[in-house]
Amino acid sequence: MGAGAEERNSSLSPQVLQEIAKVEAEIDRIEAETIERLAAPPDNEIQQIELLGKLMLYDKDLSVNRNEACAFCHMPETGFTGPVSELNRTTGAYPGSVRTRFSDRKPQSHAYAPLSPVLHYNPGQGDLVGGNFWDMRATGRRLGNPAAEQAQGPPTNPVEMGLPDIACAVYRVSQRPYRALFESVWGPQSFAVAWPGDVEQLCNRPGPPAAADPLPVHLSPIDRGRVGATFDQLAQSIAGYEASAEVTSFTSKFDAVLAKKTQFTPQEQQGYDLFRGKARCNECHRDGGPGEDPLFTDFTASNIGTPANPRLPYYGQDRPDAWGYVANPLGSSFVDGGVGTFLSNGHLLSQPSAVDARWLKLGSDNQARMRVPTLRNVDKRPDPAFVKAYGHNGYFTSLKQIVHFYNTRDVLPRCQSHDPGEGTTCWPAPESTANMNTSKVGRLALSDAEEDALVLFMQTLTDGFMH
Repeated sequence: MGAGAEERNSSLSPQVLQEIAKVEAEIDRIEAETIERLAAPPDNEIQQIELLGKLMLYDKDLSVNRNEACAFCHMPETGFTGPVSELNRTTGAYPGSVRTRFSDRKPQSHAYAPLSPVLHYNPGQGDLVGGNFWDMRATGRRLGNPAAEQAQGPPTNPVEMGLPDIACAVYRVSQRPYRALFESVWGPQSFAVAWPGDVEQLCNRPGPPAAADPLPVHLSPIDRGRVGATFDQLAQSIAGYEASAEVTSFTSKFDAVLAKKTQFTPQEQQGYDLFRGKARCNECHRDGGPGEDPLFTDFTASNIGTPANPRLPYYGQDRPDAWGYVANPLGSSFVDGGVGTFLSNGHLLSQPSAVDARWLKLGSDNQARMRVPTLRNVDKRPDPAFVKAYGHNGYFTSLKQIVHFYNTRDVLPRCQSHDPGEGTTCWPAPESTANMNTSKVGRLALSDAEEDALVLFMQTLTDGFMH
């Protein structure tokens, strides 16, 4: 495991470690069950791609320390977002394969993500539309699929799966039991690569690579090209699974109501009416229109004025770790610039997609803006006591709290973090006021009962109601 094994779990409480062990056991169970399907794989190519994608999403070997699958941040029981209640409650962010490194943001759901359009600029709206990630940096411009480009971020992100080179992901896949299925779908050339003798050693060392050697797995130009193509196919397979009916299923009570198979309760109906009217949710979290899937996002970005989340371990990652990596050189003065940071200089951690040079001038107008997430499965949880985190940084820990914020952000007085009234009678200042949304958020004049009705409506967006 290399340097720092003894410190890897130092910042995780016993309760978090216990929950992580439970999630890992469930990942192993799902992976084993999925590997069994290789004995008689489907004969349809689409289903083969979905099976491949699922196998890779649940494969811990695709992380540097072989301990973190993609699914660690995206489990079905929570609507394909963070599955550790205590992490959601105490930080909002998740540790990477190197357990002392944490991301600066809350994991998003990957359900419905493949339905996002390729990132584009709409001059009529004056808005960028589409892409994946909170900062839209998985644009989809290269592969034609934002979800596929999103899948290319975590494997080499130092605070996530931590591999030093995309070649390591391809090499690790070539050692797995689903290699033959991959080759039958994408071709026998996929892993026809002359791997250097020290590939194992190189791939066991956490990224980022040294600036002087950005591609530490040294390959011939043709092998490097082959690795790039195979990495694209790996990502397209993952996006294929995310688009499958198993993940993106449209099976909520809301869908059943649309299909006239059931009805909302009076309070859910009141919440839906508020959602479309007085609460103005539907202006960004669109519930669809003629010929439009109700995806509960408009694929744009907005700064709703979320306060900084002082619980993020990322603020403390301002000193070199055991491998000499500094995740956050800015320390406590870090401000998440969202889409603006991506457009201006690329996301510092990982940038699976290139920035279109014509968009550089949009940087300041997008500073601090975050992509509008889908509300589908926004309340999906394994049990009522399970805590989910909301907002790009996980600042909010209940739906009621974030609804109250939308309602009262500009009405209640400002307070410091940890004030006894925080979140009920006062709010901390926004992390950034740049481009803050003041037209749709902040003073909605909703009563407490109306806030509750909105929460009840959003609970009808949980998949699994119809089978």
